[in-house]
Amino acid sequence: MDALATNLVTVVEGVAFGLLLFTLAVGLSLVFGMMDVLNLSHGTLYLVGAYAAYALSDGSWWGLVLAIIVGTAAGVLGGGVLAGMTLPLSKRGHLDQALLTLGVAFIAGELFFEAFGHEVVPTAPPEALRGSVELLGRPYPIYRLVFIAVAGILALAVYIAFERSTLGALVRATVADREMVHAMGVDTRKVLFGVFAVGAALAALGGTLGAPLLAPGPGIDERVLVLSLVVIVIGGLGSVRGALLGGLLIGQVQTLGVSLLPDLAPFLLFGAMLTVLVIKPAGLVPAGGRR
Repeated sequence: MDALATNLVTVVEGVAFGLLLFTLAVGLSLVFGMMDVLNLSHGTLYLVGAYAAYALSDGSWWGLVLAIIVGTAAGVLGGGVLAGMTLPLSKRGHLDQALLTLGVAFIAGELFFEAFGHEVVPTAPPEALRGSVELLGRPYPIYRLVFIAVAGILALAVYIAFERSTLGALVRATVADREMVHAMGVDTRKVLFGVFAVGAALAALGGTLGAPLLAPGPGIDERVLVLSLVVIVIGGLGSVRGALLGGLLIGQVQTLGVSLLPDLAPFLLFGAMLTVLVIKPAGLVPAGGRR
């Protein structure tokens, strides 16, 4: 029973990490899957939010709210700038987009590390969320449970916005036939800028809320970028449900793998991706599946 309780707590830990991956991957999935723009600076947007949390969170609720506002606004601004830089390259293939956004990631990363140092910086949640509660007979951090609840609400809101609303239908129509939608009087350029900004804002918001779980520092942007790419490959490009399912799957593989098979944990991640690609090459829930 003791081992079972330990593993169940690890499963809860995997849910928290999986939902963090969802907030990161869903924006990249929408921008790449719907707009065909490969943004390799997506991990930098996580650092934007995470460093905002580090700089502004002073242990109070007001500090957390201010970090969320500033981090998300900075993400929207960064997404708008990246959209302006990459959308003109949409007809030149992914290589130009990848080189441009990779250069942006290197420059932004160095600026961050010059400003905040070359060490991982811990970020504490508000004082009221720093304690723990008993979960299956074991102490478990309150903040992680709150994060699961908030990220779950965020996932539901993103799903409704992109897959069950008129706005989501407009975005999908713009991606499917931009000229037709433009002929109906819709400014498709604003729609595409909006999708990019929302995707960037989600990554920055994930960084702000996830900083106490995955603290900012050198190499974190590359790690979250790789994990986000794995999530959208497993889940399916351009699919909100796919990003959620892929995030939860990778969250479990990572946490249970480290807990049960620590020596094999790095291989389990890519083993899971390889298995899914063999069985379902388009991902578990590809965007075309909703049609």
